[in-house]
Amino acid sequence: MSTQRMAGGSGTNATGGQKAGGSMVRRILLGSQLRRLREARGVTREEAGYSIRASESKISRMELGRVSFKPRDVADLLTLYGVTDEAEREPLLGLARSSGQAGWWHSYSDVLPSWFQTYIGLEAAAERIGTYELQFVHGLLQTEEYAHAVVVSGHKGTPSRTEVDRRIALRLARQKLLVSESGPHLHCVLDEAALRRPYGGRDVMEGQLSTLLEFSEHPNITLQVVPFFRGGHVAESGAFTLLRFAERELPDLVYLEQLTGALYLDKREEVAAYQVVLDRLAAEALDESGTRDLIHRLRQLV
Repeated sequence: MSTQRMAGGSGTNATGGQKAGGSMVRRILLGSQLRRLREARGVTREEAGYSIRASESKISRMELGRVSFKPRDVADLLTLYGVTDEAEREPLLGLARSSGQAGWWHSYSDVLPSWFQTYIGLEAAAERIGTYELQFVHGLLQTEEYAHAVVVSGHKGTPSRTEVDRRIALRLARQKLLVSESGPHLHCVLDEAALRRPYGGRDVMEGQLSTLLEFSEHPNITLQVVPFFRGGHVAESGAFTLLRFAERELPDLVYLEQLTGALYLDKREEVAAYQVVLDRLAAEALDESGTRDLIHRLRQLV
């Protein structure tokens, strides 16, 4: 099963506004255009940073869309890059003005690592999400009780009740996007181990498996399980997520979460390699009907 690009715009949320990740997308779009203009002009990042009284690393972060933009800085950079026509400048300055809008997830910054804030914004802006998980059920599909068990088990030390509650609230808030009318299509491939590893005890697992059955019936969710009897498979490198966007200017991204940070791959050949792995996993996995049958059996065994 291939996760082919869907046509259409970036969509709206249930309230009719722009999708939650719109500001993130605008930052990435603006950053990539500034990078192209700089390179075409033969300007180094160091020279660009000097022109706006910033460091070379700040220019790098701007071009990657990882920081907000000051319209004044963008105006100065455009001048440096030789973009003086008002008709050419205004669309980019408009992106700069609108890219500073904080996403809903910023209210969780007290429990959200800075590197994960980037992912949340991209996830909220994605048109399609393809993912493989083997350790536990994907965060977008977790119940509150299961999420609690995962958060507590994966936390260094003993987290406070407030911190645990905030992390769970964030996870549940992410799910609202998934089940909204304009939510992205999620293609989630789970290793059977993720369904058999008990988090939180019998009742929690029974509830999680029941919820997965409900999610599997949702029109924009494709859920598959790679069963043990298939033996080894191609995802030897572990879990990963593929993000695809409606905006044609944005490259597909692969997100790899690590212990203290995350890695984003956007080179076409790297993304293509992960797409091949996801497609092969989908081919080796049970189809949607077979997946539901397996989940039913596992729920009876809990």
